[in-house]
Formats: sequence, C-alpha cells, structure tokens
Amino acid sequence: MKSLWHREARQEIVARFEKLTPDTPARWGKMNASGMAWHMARNYDMAFGELRVPGKKLPIRFFPLKQLIIYVLPFPKGAPTAPQLVHQGQGEFINALHDCVKSVERFGTEKPTREWPEHPVFGKIGAKGWGALGYKHADHHLRQFGL
Repeated sequence: MKSLWHREARQEIVARFEKLTPDTPARWGKMNASGMAWHMARNYDMAFGELRVPGKKLPIRFFPLKQLIIYVLPFPKGAPTAPQLVHQGQGEFINALHDCVKSVERFGTEKPTREWPEHPVFGKIGAKGWGALGYKHADHHLRQFGL
C-alpha cells in the first residue's frame, strides 16, 4: 500500500494534482476540480487535527472492515462525505490547489509519532493508517478527474 509517508508517493500525488486544471471534467460525482482540491485540502486539515469533523458510529470503524477499506478495497464512486468537507461555494481554484499540494507535502514534515486525531468514519487510526488513507483518498479523487 502506498503512503504519503513515502517521498515517492507524495511526489507522485503532487505531480498528478499539478496536472489538474479548473476545466478538468470529473468522470463521476458532483465535484468540480476546484471543489475536489478544496475537499482534499480540508481532508488533510482533518488528518492534522486542525478541522474537527464529528464521528459516526458505523461498522467500518472496527476490525476487519476498517483495515480492508483503508488498505485493500477501492473507495466506491460517489461515497458520501461529511458536510464539513464539501465545498459550498465557487472558490478560487489556484488557492484550493495550492492548499491541497502544500498539505500533501506537509506529510513529509510531520512526525509519525505525534498524536493523530480519530477519523470520523474509521475511528482511531495511527500514523500508518493516516498515511495510507491520505494517499488512497487523493488517488481516488485524482482518478475521478482522469489523473
């Protein structure tokens, strides 16, 4: 499983994000390119504990479903997301993309041993889980835009 803790994986994700334009069409879902970049930046804010998203008590919070979803199974197209992670306005593409790329690169400077917040869907996950999830979530949305 690729992880944002690995420099090569971060560089790959950043290079793919840098190919995104405001006019890149989505292959599925409701997000436009700006909304997706904004969504990903907020997702990383959540991972760093800077954005609180209320948790949900779902069966996927527990072993083995949590591990299967984080490390093995692909994310389904059109999966729901928390309202705090949904872009509500038009926003500026360049700022959203910059925030997103900066957040991906920040993973390389964070200490894996720091205290990581609970994920609102998956519950308690450590640095390994956040790194894998950060890569997998970005990959999912980049594929959504053909990147």
